[in-house]
Amino acid sequence: MSVIDRRNTGSEKWERWQGRDILPMWVADMDFAAPPCVLDALRARLDHGVLGYTRTMPTFGEALAGWLRRRHGWAIDPGWVLSAPGMVVAMDQAARILGEPGSDGLVLTPIYPPFLRAPGHAGRRCVRVPLAGAEIDWEALERAAGPAANVLWLCSPHNPTGRVWTRAELERLANFVLRHDLHVVSDEAWMDLVLEPGCRHLPFASLSPEIAARTITIVAPSKTFNLPGLSCAAVIIPDAALRSAYGKADLGLVPWPNLLGLTAAEAAWSRGDTWLDGLLPRLRANRDASHAAVNSLTGLTSRLPQATYLTWIDCTERAWPDPAARFEQSGLGLSDGRPFDGDGFVRLNYACPEETLAEGLRRLRICAAP
Repeated sequence: MSVIDRRNTGSEKWERWQGRDILPMWVADMDFAAPPCVLDALRARLDHGVLGYTRTMPTFGEALAGWLRRRHGWAIDPGWVLSAPGMVVAMDQAARILGEPGSDGLVLTPIYPPFLRAPGHAGRRCVRVPLAGAEIDWEALERAAGPAANVLWLCSPHNPTGRVWTRAELERLANFVLRHDLHVVSDEAWMDLVLEPGCRHLPFASLSPEIAARTITIVAPSKTFNLPGLSCAAVIIPDAALRSAYGKADLGLVPWPNLLGLTAAEAAWSRGDTWLDGLLPRLRANRDASHAAVNSLTGLTSRLPQATYLTWIDCTERAWPDPAARFEQSGLGLSDGRPFDGDGFVRLNYACPEETLAEGLRRLRICAAP
């Protein structure tokens, strides 16, 4: 895939270190163009010429239902689908309707930072349950599930470790949820980017009707098709009462998804299969190159991510006070692990053309040199 110059375009990723020789490989968007089917749909909508107030059409849920059926074997009713102006907004809105102020939300850490903020935004407590490497610490999870526990916040596949939870793990989580009478908010934004052969994403709500009735699943086309700037997500809520409560929880503060976001999502889920099938081998090759480079360096380690386009790098053996700052000094911009509750870690985004990756890994080696 060709290199696209993203400088001076308002890119959050590329303008963070504007004017400095720092290659950005941090925030989770790709340096690849969106699929032609999406760009064609956006052009057609613009050619219509009228960009007025827009409601979410039934075709939005129908397109997502078709995608989930084809790609993940999950049959949903399109009527379960609500739209949202982004994943993070949807998480905050879900937090408002689950539990009471002062109740506990259980979060497996390290984790995408909005998970650590969403419960507090709604007056709930965030109870952090550290993973054992990239495995669930079941004993710690049981200890955390006190009488105030009300919600399990799940990231599946997991960001930043790249774990794809197995059926056995998800079924054990489901039993845990039922025993403790919890609701679940499941962020499945990375569901389509499983890279490891033999691994498959299993939607948590698909496990059983009992689990579906207590689960809010949030998905988006943003990671799969590189559309985060269009601020559009989907919220799947099978339970009618829960769905109604969610719809009322915007309190007049949450805007509708924008017209172009809805247009792009529908096109991506309806016609994006071939493009995604071409993307996955490129991401897999970049993953393997990144993993090999990191683990060839003294004092740096990473697990092979099964999904996402992110490598979670353990720098603790090097005892650097600030690993992200250390990499910046060598001209490489990575995500600081501390906001993820991962002190001593950094996150590298390898969703970029081969030559960009090669330069990033060259700078990585310079930083890690003795």
